Amino acid sequence: MAKTLLLLRHAKSSWDDPGLADHDRPLAPRGRRASVLIAAYLREHSITPARVLCSSSTRTRETLERISAGLGDEVEIEIEEGLYAASAGDLLARLRGVSDDVGSLMVIGHAPGIPELARRLAGGGAGLERLERKFPTAALATLSFEGDWGDLAPGAAELVDFVKPRELEAL
Repeated sequence: MAKTLLLLRHAKSSWDDPGLADHDRPLAPRGRRASVLIAAYLREHSITPARVLCSSSTRTRETLERISAGLGDEVEIEIEEGLYAASAGDLLARLRGVSDDVGSLMVIGHAPGIPELARRLAGGGAGLERLERKFPTAALATLSFEGDWGDLAPGAAELVDFVKPRELEAL
């Protein structure tokens, strides 16, 4: 059975308060606007993952809050401390532990883990060169693969879509 993996880098965060710990930085105004664009994109394309795994940082939780209007009511949400500062390898290990009855999953996390994981997993697909160039804040990569989560491996997925907030603004 085909599985869908949505990898979302959190929206642009604020650096206005230098006294805040990195984990506690909120979204910047630009990040709040980008989140609304991604929510609209999810809604327009009827993208509703069965489960969302979200880093515990303030900016990822705020990104989730703002895109939730596009996710629908049935999505299962898990906030995980271990996703904060997770490497691509850490993220892949976490994904391999997802139950096989979950057909679609969104992960909201950070760079460099999210962009690197998308690059590693994508063995092909339209837009692959764009993904390899830059994975900005609030960008969303959609990958598809056959098999079980436990078998997910580098090159095993196809990049189905890759959208950036600036592209959505232009529309």
